Amino acid sequence: MVRILYGSCASVTSFNTQPEAGRRAYEQDHIPGAVFFDLNADLSGPKEQHVGRHPLPPLEAFALKLGAAGIGEETEVVVYDDQGGSIAARLWWTLKYLGHERVRLLAEGYSGWRDAGHPVTDELSTPVARAFVPRVNEALLADVGQVRTAIGREGAVLIDARKPAHYTGEDTSKYAKAGHIPGAVNRFWEAGSPGGVFQGAAAQKARFKDIPADAEVIVYCGAGVTATPNVLALAEAGYRDVKLYVGSWSDWVSYSENPIAMGNGLVSKTHKVSKQ
Repeated sequence: MVRILYGSCASVTSFNTQPEAGRRAYEQDHIPGAVFFDLNADLSGPKEQHVGRHPLPPLEAFALKLGAAGIGEETEVVVYDDQGGSIAARLWWTLKYLGHERVRLLAEGYSGWRDAGHPVTDELSTPVARAFVPRVNEALLADVGQVRTAIGREGAVLIDARKPAHYTGEDTSKYAKAGHIPGAVNRFWEAGSPGGVFQGAAAQKARFKDIPADAEVIVYCGAGVTATPNVLALAEAGYRDVKLYVGSWSDWVSYSENPIAMGNGLVSKTHKVSKQ
């Protein structure tokens, strides 16, 4: 049985400014049988001081939503969006975190499916409810303490999935503080899905070829969403010890004591840029 889930269709730059765009797009047309999951309402929990902009949803409540969507232990899940996998990968990772292994990403996304002439519909799905029992895999998750101890530790690699100008601190328009976590390397997530098509193992291996295969990898972005395509890409490339720092940069900069590195590698504990 295949259940296709639709992540939010809001553009990557409009997570918060157009929260209803994804649902409107889904209601207009979607893959037959698909059900809709929204980034803010379903895949994220309440914001607090130190959890970042898109913390994990309450797991028991989310498990009930999954069950209501027709997802049980044996359900094969295919996730898709129309944003290069940026949001669908968040659902992919969350299902993996909850112990559901039978989940894949539709590499070409919704536009690729539709443009290839595959069927679409505006008919809303009415799935048969199932019991979803979470089996949390904490090995997939990193918190701020683990990130702190990973800085400079042999065998540990931090990957920043944001666009280069945010990583270097040149673009100061989006975050309360500019820069990146000291020691992190930049691998912009969109490089793994040029033209909106998620690339296969060979291309993903080339993106991370300078990172040892046995490294302990922690991936972050701005708020724990666009890091997940890099987590998926690393899995495709054969890396087995990969964690998502869900709080990501928005959580890191909420601690005044956390160090920040700029594009030139200098580290500051107090560098701040007013959010515009």
